[in-house]
Amino acid sequence: MSFFIEQMKPEDWEQVLEIYYHGMETQNATFEMNEPDWKSWDDWDRDHLPQCRLVFREGEKILGWASLLPISAREAYQGVAEVSIYLHKDAMGKGIGTKLLQALIEASEEAGMWTLQSEIFPENTGSLKLHEKMGFRKVGFREKIGQMEDGRWRDVVLVERRSQRVGCK
Repeated sequence: MSFFIEQMKPEDWEQVLEIYYHGMETQNATFEMNEPDWKSWDDWDRDHLPQCRLVFREGEKILGWASLLPISAREAYQGVAEVSIYLHKDAMGKGIGTKLLQALIEASEEAGMWTLQSEIFPENTGSLKLHEKMGFRKVGFREKIGQMEDGRWRDVVLVERRSQRVGCK
């Protein structure tokens, strides 16, 4: 079976959403627990940067996806984005996250992004290790920054990666 990374397409939506739902089930990938903010491809499409949406495929099956969200509409922050990366439950620990995040970094730099950031639950050690491996560094800890739908307050670790190719070096 061949593996490849390519731009996400609207017809990938069902599999992308299924992988996101798995992340929700872990309760360590997102604050959402029941329904995502976006209910359709159009909702998701509106929120995410168009040039940095990738899927990792094995044949027709998507094993992971990554995308970027702008952190602000202000002109000064046009090169700063938040990373979303989600893996299919069968894809964990197989190097797929590394390949996908590397491809996202390359795509982001081609699109002129100079800083990528992510907020990760401290309990999500796999994601923290992946980001660190790919050059992200811990820049902060946000205590009880968000509340889960079940009432629990959660902390996040703020990580960022500064491009060596784009922006002020």
